[in-house]
Amino acid sequence: MVRVTPVARENAPELEDVFQRAEKALGFVPTSFFAMARAPGILRAFTRLSREVIGIPGTVPLPLKRMVAYMASRTAGCQYCSAHTAESAAAVDGVPPEKIAAIWSYETSPLFDEAERAALRMAQGAGASPNAVTDDDFDDLRKHFDDNQIVELVATVCLFGWLNRWNDTMATDLEERPLEFGLANLTGSGWTPGKHAPADDRREARS
Repeated sequence: MVRVTPVARENAPELEDVFQRAEKALGFVPTSFFAMARAPGILRAFTRLSREVIGIPGTVPLPLKRMVAYMASRTAGCQYCSAHTAESAAAVDGVPPEKIAAIWSYETSPLFDEAERAALRMAQGAGASPNAVTDDDFDDLRKHFDDNQIVELVATVCLFGWLNRWNDTMATDLEERPLEFGLANLTGSGWTPGKHAPADDRREARS
């Protein structure tokens, strides 16, 4: 259950442009935005960074960035961001749910190519604490990506590193869509909503 009461949308009309952009991009406004809305400058700064990192096309395909975000979040243990990034990868970027469900088998699964494996290996190491990325990981990345693309990939991990800490600390409630996606597609790899299940949602018992 969320630890800081989110601001009601109707009580933050000055942030309606932020909420509408999120709604257009994701189909809903993340609960985390309404808690962040208590510090409007922080919310606006975060959404500007988020847009640059993962909201607009860069030189790295958005589906891969979303998978990198999912891998980093799962490694860090943030169930909220794991459900979000996995659901967005499928619903927004068109990654097949079976590929998302198989992400822990990325090293051997035929669903992943060598470039994806290199990016996911880096994301897994970067999501660990302490950081486990090696020079060899970067050597593998450079077989498939130039330095500008590597910066985009690392920025994606770092963006969600911030979100992982925010949402795990705040115990942010999951929204309906990512919660449903997680329950349908991620539980086989050990995902549970845990503290991110809404208090009035009976599915919390499944965690």
